[in-house]
Amino acid sequence: MSDDALHTNYRWLARYNAWFNERLYDACERLTDAQRREDRGAYFASVHGTLNHLVWGDRVWFGRLAAQPGSPSVPAEVLQLPAGAVHGTELYADWSQLRHARRTLDAAIGAWTQALPPGFALSTMRYANTSGVQREHPAWQALTHFFNHQAHHRGQVTTLLAQSGIDPAVTDMVALL
Repeated sequence: MSDDALHTNYRWLARYNAWFNERLYDACERLTDAQRREDRGAYFASVHGTLNHLVWGDRVWFGRLAAQPGSPSVPAEVLQLPAGAVHGTELYADWSQLRHARRTLDAAIGAWTQALPPGFALSTMRYANTSGVQREHPAWQALTHFFNHQAHHRGQVTTLLAQSGIDPAVTDMVALL
């Protein structure tokens, strides 16, 4: 696949993620705060916990991508994590703040993918993982994981919503065509 085709794909995925996240958060609004926080046996316990994890994961991966040579700039506040934050850290206890953080992050991801310079996806990415292990691989692999990670956990949230009788409606990518 050409570099241009990869970048077009990531721009599409950024658009899809923002669209899906907005629909998902709208569906979550039909739950009470207590219902969003209820431990439902999911990996991150609750709807609220899973959505917090997605913000954490996106900030970690987006930060790694933004730190690569040639990366478009990203506002520092978009990537901020509290010291010691890990995959299960509750970044936002308040629902409206969590939703605002998601929207801000999605807008930054969209702008960043629009600004990707030629060759970025095919460049070699170097970073340390959360355990401090040095990693090196093509940037397109990290970009693909970045978007796939969201899809994975959004699927968990849609299952939790369905178990509560809430249908987030059509979430297929082709709905954007």
